[in-house]
Amino acid sequence: MTKVQGVHGIGNYGLLRAEGSSEAAAKALARTWSTALALPDIDLAIGYYAHHLHRGTAQGPLDDPAALTPEEQLLLVDWVDALAPVSTSQGPRTIRARQAADWITRRFGKAARLFAIAFCREVHTYLSSPDSSRRAKTRQAIADSLAAHRPDVVIAHSLGSVVAYETLWAHPDHDVELLITLGSPLAMPGVVAPRLRPGTNAKPPRVNRWINVADVGDLVALPRTGLTPHFTGVEQDIPVTVGNWDFHTATGYLATREVRALLTS
Repeated sequence: MTKVQGVHGIGNYGLLRAEGSSEAAAKALARTWSTALALPDIDLAIGYYAHHLHRGTAQGPLDDPAALTPEEQLLLVDWVDALAPVSTSQGPRTIRARQAADWITRRFGKAARLFAIAFCREVHTYLSSPDSSRRAKTRQAIADSLAAHRPDVVIAHSLGSVVAYETLWAHPDHDVELLITLGSPLAMPGVVAPRLRPGTNAKPPRVNRWINVADVGDLVALPRTGLTPHFTGVEQDIPVTVGNWDFHTATGYLATREVRALLTS
């Protein structure tokens, strides 16, 4: 039986409220991921960290960039500039952030706008300071889960790929046969890549193989060149098509034949 450790992305704090504890939230998420994979002989556990990045309910409408902090607004502008220049370089910061959010709405729809604002908030909470207690607690939660489960494979989605990458460097305690990153923003210029710790841009030391999977339209998996040009030790970038309206969800990725093949080959 293959032991798999999942590391989730943003937007999973609601599970803690629904399930009552981080342990129960992790188990609920593991059931969801296992259902999406639909593979026999997989022992899957989830490293849950969402509660360490939760800062309470955002002030203002959830689709309004004005609810973001100044630093989060600049992150949104930099992200959209990486997707496509949209003339957000002039004018007050909040106006530029609204222009960026409006571009995402026109290009990807209202749901993508909500996702983008939530993404900027949670990503900035994790990356804002290299020595923050939130960042350290998040990494420790994943390190503890790895120590308990001792997986053969780590599957890390979205922001989870950043957390997993940093954790595997900070806590090189276990051999991992395969690291699979899904919809990863690790190489995102100006937003994620310059803030990584360590800044070595290499495969973590006790990871044997690293394969990156990204939907061709995933607005988080930037740049479109994949991870192989930016990180030494990435064996392969695998492009997939998850779906027109499901291009970034973990379950969408896990249900692809390409991801399933990585676990059965």
